[in-house]
Amino acid sequence: MATPVKLAIVYYSSTGTIAEIAQELHDAGVKAGAEVRLLKVAELAPQAAIDSNPAWAAHHAAIANVPEATPADIEWADAVVFGTPTRFGNVSSQLKQFIDTLGGLWAEGKLANKVYSGFVSTATDHAGHESTLLALYNSVHHFGGIIVTPGFTDPQKFVDGNPYGTSHADGQGTKPVGETTRLAAAIQAERVVEMAARLKAAAEAESESSTGTGTGTGTGTGTEEGPRRWWQRRRR
Repeated sequence: MATPVKLAIVYYSSTGTIAEIAQELHDAGVKAGAEVRLLKVAELAPQAAIDSNPAWAAHHAAIANVPEATPADIEWADAVVFGTPTRFGNVSSQLKQFIDTLGGLWAEGKLANKVYSGFVSTATDHAGHESTLLALYNSVHHFGGIIVTPGFTDPQKFVDGNPYGTSHADGQGTKPVGETTRLAAAIQAERVVEMAARLKAAAEAESESSTGTGTGTGTGTGTEEGPRRWWQRRRR
């Protein structure tokens, strides 16, 4: 029997919209049977900037006890969902800074073959929902990761309309996260867990077969070399 999927939800949120969507993804992931870690990334803005916006200051205080993500959390995970508000159609500097700390894991090949997905919020409609997610996924291509988007795999996706990932426009704080966004987050989480579970089960079955403990087609000697990763392949 396959072990549960390990899911890391790693996000940056200034005034709380992304944090609220992250919680929906967390709850749906748990419901889907995953072991889930809900993690924020470090704030980079100076305290004076935070204090200048009451909503930002209030949220910053409210999430003081949320654990901060580390590279070890990404290594632990079978699937990672990144969340960010859009910044001029791009990923927030806070989330990008965290991603930039993953170079060591990348060099060891430990970011590859995991499932990745993303979610985003904007202040206004059509203000970078899709461009921000596409920019985020550029990093996943370099990881050698497997991008799993919700697509239009559920009829509800034709309501929220974003096949790239969950997104929400908060109308400068006037539009709270509603049922459409919550359902989109649940669909995304369920799909991420499902696809990660399939990959994990296949990998576990392959491992059992190669060591002679399963029912696969291996010779049962446990000496088969099996596929080597790029960092194990050296020119002779």
